[in-house]
Amino acid sequence: MGGFFGVVSHRDAMSDTFFGTDYHSHLGTRRGGMAAYDREIGLQREIHNIQNSPFRTKFDNIFNEMNGNSAIGCISDFEPQPLLIRARFGTYAICFIGIINNAQKLIDEYLVDNGGHFDAMTGGKVNSVELLAAMINRKDTIAEGVKFAQEKIDGTASILILQDDGSIIAARDRVGRLPISIGKNDDGYCVSFESFAYEKMGYQKDRELGPGEIVKITADGIERLSAPGKEMKICSFLWSYYGFPTTSYEGVNVEMMRYRNGAIMAKRDEETGATDGVDYVGGLPDSGTPHAIGYANASGKPYTRAFIKYTPTWARSFTPTRQQERNRVAKMKLIPVPELIKDKSLLFVDDSIVRGTQIRETIDFLYENGAKEVHIRSACPPVMYSCKYLNFSRATSEMELIARRTIIELEGEEGLKYIDEYSDFNTERGKKLRESLCKELHLKSVEFQSLEGIIEAIGLEPCKLCTYCWNGKE
Repeated sequence: MGGFFGVVSHRDAMSDTFFGTDYHSHLGTRRGGMAAYDREIGLQREIHNIQNSPFRTKFDNIFNEMNGNSAIGCISDFEPQPLLIRARFGTYAICFIGIINNAQKLIDEYLVDNGGHFDAMTGGKVNSVELLAAMINRKDTIAEGVKFAQEKIDGTASILILQDDGSIIAARDRVGRLPISIGKNDDGYCVSFESFAYEKMGYQKDRELGPGEIVKITADGIERLSAPGKEMKICSFLWSYYGFPTTSYEGVNVEMMRYRNGAIMAKRDEETGATDGVDYVGGLPDSGTPHAIGYANASGKPYTRAFIKYTPTWARSFTPTRQQERNRVAKMKLIPVPELIKDKSLLFVDDSIVRGTQIRETIDFLYENGAKEVHIRSACPPVMYSCKYLNFSRATSEMELIARRTIIELEGEEGLKYIDEYSDFNTERGKKLRESLCKELHLKSVEFQSLEGIIEAIGLEPCKLCTYCWNGKE
């Protein structure tokens, strides 16, 4: 995924940008970067690998190395960024969140039309940020270039640009799949993916950008360069999984949505009697926990932590490069509370079930520690399609998705015509999918939140939400 944060101020911007960017560390795992503008020095930039160390430890000397009243920072899951670009509108720093699916086509078009070149990475790949900048530079102004790039891109691009006059240009992606929020204090403005990041530092919310909206931000005010569009398709997974609990998108708080989501699942289970005899309810930490609290509160079943994650030295289970080691570390982090597991019927709520690899390890761990039976609830519908707009569930093959793979095993390619039925627990195909998953994962029961249920929990109009990974509808 990735996240960014920027500040334009009448005072030094480095501290707020440092902490604001660090508050986005839950959104990316590979690269962290910062850029700053100072009147005497000009633009400065620094990028570090954060795969095995958190952002703050790699940038703890940044206050001695960079300074300025304007700065941007970025957490990236892929390419190093921000980049410094010199173009006809001057020099600027740029970072973005999203994905460019048609990158090779755009690269080929650019090379033919302009006869230019790109700085190639290992294997000849081109940094998507550099490609984005090249597209922006084809127009007479940055705002025109941003609109041109977003129209040409198959995918998503929300953009921050720090200019060599100290201003920041912020552009939300064309249909608002990702959020951009602006905060204000007495000294200036900040721009952020996560609203809590600036609220924690004393900024007050000024506004959220609309889909496709582009603004220029200075310490003295905000100028709209392009009005927002009418169509919005914000990613539903922001509430189910990605978003930090204390943040809000489009006025909907993440933690409160998760409580409502869990309660909706509990009500349905109560109607069907699916979890009679369950002793305890728990969450698969961290993002499954609030869904489970909502479930427990609504069901009246005790919420417990049957195991605790040991995080002082293993903060990220996905840090090792090899999948085998990632799985081992994920399992090693789970420390059981035997009194809450042995001979108990346990129900756990997870934010989603995508490939099934990690949840299988957790289920095995519970049985190894004496659980009588294990029930699993997914806080969202079965993931049937790899996301093509962001970086969530971007599998090399959709056959990696456990729900889709199970359909193929049950019915072959013909079964893919009935994905809607397989997602619905009321249908015969839906029941077969769940029975197969129970058998494969050694579960007493498994169930998924319905599409209608998660939309109800979010509380926005269905037409404003992207649900592609569940129903394949754009």
